[in-house]
Amino acid sequence: MSEPWSYNEGVVSGAGVSLIGFDVEATDGKIGSVDEQSDAVGDAYIVVDTGFWIFGKKVVMPASTITEVDPQERKVFLSRTKEEIKNAPEFDEDTYKDPTYREQVGNYYTGYNQRP
Repeated sequence: MSEPWSYNEGVVSGAGVSLIGFDVEATDGKIGSVDEQSDAVGDAYIVVDTGFWIFGKKVVMPASTITEVDPQERKVFLSRTKEEIKNAPEFDEDTYKDPTYREQVGNYYTGYNQRP
């Protein structure tokens, strides 16, 4: 299993491509769009604005949950379902970069079995 805050091998990360504004797809449909991204080594993630899907909530998705980035279609694909994402630790604009919160999110997503 990979480190939660690192891209899996073969997933196109950064590479000079800003993901901000890209649509985000869970395994069972669209969940929102990328509001923010970090490609820092060992601390890569996207913040997804879910819009009306979960009442304007944002969620932090560690890089390891990203299975594919399609720059032509402007889409980011995740290895999680809408339900798994909806039940993730609550996003807080003031604390989402804190190590304690990041550990909670990382533990939450690594608790699920990695999908092929």
